[in-house]
Amino acid sequence: MDYAWLHAPAAQVPQTARTLLGWELGCGEVRIRLTEVEAYAGTGEDPASHAHRGPTPRTTVMFGAAGHAYLYYIFGAHWCLNIVCGRSGEAAAVLVRAGEVIAGEEQARTRRGEVAHRDLARGPARLVVALGVDPSANGTSMLDGTGPLLLSPPTQPVEPQSITAGPRVGVAAAHDVPWRFWIAGDRTVSAYRRHSPRRRSVS
Repeated sequence: MDYAWLHAPAAQVPQTARTLLGWELGCGEVRIRLTEVEAYAGTGEDPASHAHRGPTPRTTVMFGAAGHAYLYYIFGAHWCLNIVCGRSGEAAAVLVRAGEVIAGEEQARTRRGEVAHRDLARGPARLVVALGVDPSANGTSMLDGTGPLLLSPPTQPVEPQSITAGPRVGVAAAHDVPWRFWIAGDRTVSAYRRHSPRRRSVS
């Protein structure tokens, strides 16, 4: 399998993100077709990226090999999954925002409960739960079968004209950069909510 496109320079991460639409991500019995992703570039290039100010203990994996998993915890409650891309030493990643469960739905439902099929992996935190991914997957390869996650090419490639781009979600900086990509008309794509800065209370 040729994954050379995952190793494209960090500056090309938007194109890498577009390419990932329609690809399949599996963990155990569950397999999800990716329908929405979000691109983040590296050091000094993208203020919304965790790697913007250089490597930290948390973001070291972003500077490593393409095709590895980068997981991070948000709001003290949820894990989000990214696919590391770019050349080693650079930092870029694609956040996996939503997808359709195409195999292992029964297993996904034991984790997500009685929700509509479209909602099983509709949103980055829900997708992680549906897959059954835990923090031990951080830094593991998603390409060679050595880790719990496996990224596979699409059975039906997405036509370029079916891909839509728009602003990113939930970031405090560069939120209007149109680096969120999704398959137009797909019911599993998450709802867009424009960034709203938190107001500080005045005592």
